[in-house]
Amino acid sequence: MFWYQQPPRESLKLLVSTSTWAQNSYEQGYSEARFKVSRNDDHFALTIVNATSKDEATYFCAARDH
Repeated sequence: MFWYQQPPRESLKLLVSTSTWAQNSYEQGYSEARFKVSRNDDHFALTIVNATSKDEATYFCAARDH
């Protein structure tokens, strides 16, 4: 699973990638302290901790088959 952020009038930015068998991998500038990824079975969720106006964006998730 991949999580992306798209701030207004900007391009997509990869935040974090994750899978059922590996640790979350955060891109530079993003951390688990602020962008928490949770998962159980087939469900994934992204939670923004202490969101501010700088977090205003559209967030996307993407998945791939193996």
